[in-house]
Amino acid sequence: MSIIKVNQLSKEYRRYKRYDGFLGALRTLVTKEYSTVHAVNNLSFDIKAGETIGYLGPNGAGKSTMIKMLTGILVPTSGEVKVRGTVPHLNRKENAGKIGVVFGQRSQLWWELPVIDSFDVHKHVYKIEESTYKQNLEFCIELLDLQPFLNSPVRQLSLGQRMRAEITLALLHDPDILFLDEPTIGLDVLAKDSIRDFLSQVNKEKNTTIFLTTHDLQDIEEICSRMLIVNKGDLIYDGDSSSLRRQLGDLRKMRIEFSEDPGQIYIPGILQKTEKGKVKDFVIEKETTNVLEVITEISSRYHIVDLSIEEANIEDIIRRFYQEIAREEQLTGSGQR
Repeated sequence: MSIIKVNQLSKEYRRYKRYDGFLGALRTLVTKEYSTVHAVNNLSFDIKAGETIGYLGPNGAGKSTMIKMLTGILVPTSGEVKVRGTVPHLNRKENAGKIGVVFGQRSQLWWELPVIDSFDVHKHVYKIEESTYKQNLEFCIELLDLQPFLNSPVRQLSLGQRMRAEITLALLHDPDILFLDEPTIGLDVLAKDSIRDFLSQVNKEKNTTIFLTTHDLQDIEEICSRMLIVNKGDLIYDGDSSSLRRQLGDLRKMRIEFSEDPGQIYIPGILQKTEKGKVKDFVIEKETTNVLEVITEISSRYHIVDLSIEEANIEDIIRRFYQEIAREEQLTGSGQR
């Protein structure tokens, strides 16, 4: 059974055209011309209870707009959306009681109050039973190591501490779905690892459905079993990372350290990614390029000090996917097929 159902969902915004200069400002005042921006364009997908979804896309792809429609903050322009069988914007109070929401750049905590006081306020607002509140709070305190700053004012917390408290707040009322919009933005490596491990644990132990938007693709690889990729408001991929790898070919990353900087290296079948002096990073498509032949070719020209080969990570896969989409759009736009 679907816990989230989206059918031909669209959200459009009207932007008034603005003209430059003094005369342009006057024209802007009297003409009221506008353009239509399609933030979400006829999207359809179903999400089952307990799934972990990574919702990906470049800036301006409509990720935050989608979360706001799913949480009832925004009203769709057209189409249908149901969360737990109800229309979010028509049943905002009921919907809010069964979902948790974390916006990475916005806080739900009371800035001047100690963290524990914000939790207590949340308990009363959501009318959480004492036993449920204590159980969920203890669960989060243990796994997120909240004890050292529970009695500290929110304004004194580091970004990592605040984000752990934000996620705890969103889970105190036992939501069926947890929406996370850029939860690891700006965090250090240790803080990110802590939050990723915790979210995976929440999904496994509580069967909480997780809907995550992020630009950190390691979040997706470690937390999410399924990816929805959007571009310019359109859904362009729905599946897991393994299927995407197979669709784009089997990629390998190769790092070579040379005795001297060879500059840019041009060899058919490989792509040089980075320029770091003596150390060069390459991407190789294994299906079409023989890795051994590439190494032999490079070693015949340059002296190699060290070499390593590994699987391409999800970031490399997604980057190539976007490149393929951009290439198709360019060919379509130029009239080629």
